[in-house]
Amino acid sequence: MVNLEPIASQERLYVRVARRIADLVLSGDVSPGDKLPSERDLAEMLKVSRPSIREAMVALEVSGLIEVKTGSGIYVADQNLQQPAVVTDEGIGPFEILEMRLLIEPEVCALAAERISDDQLQQLREIYDEMRRTAGTQEMEAYDRQFHKLIAEATENTPITRTVAWLWALRGQSGLSRGFHRLIIEEGVYPVLDEHEAIFKALKNRNPKAARKAMLKHIEASTTSAAQHFSS
Repeated sequence: MVNLEPIASQERLYVRVARRIADLVLSGDVSPGDKLPSERDLAEMLKVSRPSIREAMVALEVSGLIEVKTGSGIYVADQNLQQPAVVTDEGIGPFEILEMRLLIEPEVCALAAERISDDQLQQLREIYDEMRRTAGTQEMEAYDRQFHKLIAEATENTPITRTVAWLWALRGQSGLSRGFHRLIIEEGVYPVLDEHEAIFKALKNRNPKAARKAMLKHIEASTTSAAQHFSS
């Protein structure tokens, strides 16, 4: 069993975790093809949260140091160990973005249910129809973004609208998030239509409680789905 010491500092934690694991590879403590401990075990060893471990795994996978075999586990990738590990700060991670969206978007959706106009509901319906038409393709991603941004606009609150737009923009601006998103798209992980339909129906009924619940369920499910990439 690999033995790791806890991480002392919280500054850019996922980078520190990733470098600690990369050092094990370069030192020969683990070899190409070796299976790393599970996400849960790594979190316990390093005394950090499981989302921090996920972000570190994203950084290591994007850098080519590990290979994730969904349903099997995380393995040290075959590589030239004479070369230094390249684990850099690639920006905000995908699970950080999802965590903030979970805090913000359910309440945004509840407020939108109180304020959304008939014209905006019609636009939202049209966007949802386009999501359904493009389901299972990368084109669907653009309509997913439009769907969430329109809900934020329906609050008639400029800071909320800009914050939600910024969160969605981060996914493309962050090298770490962009790289991970590319990986899960290759695995066929796309937005779930049923979850978006539930959100639309709650907004159409102008039911804040149902809207909050539907958005919460959607983002929690998205986080779980993304985390399945690392499951063994």
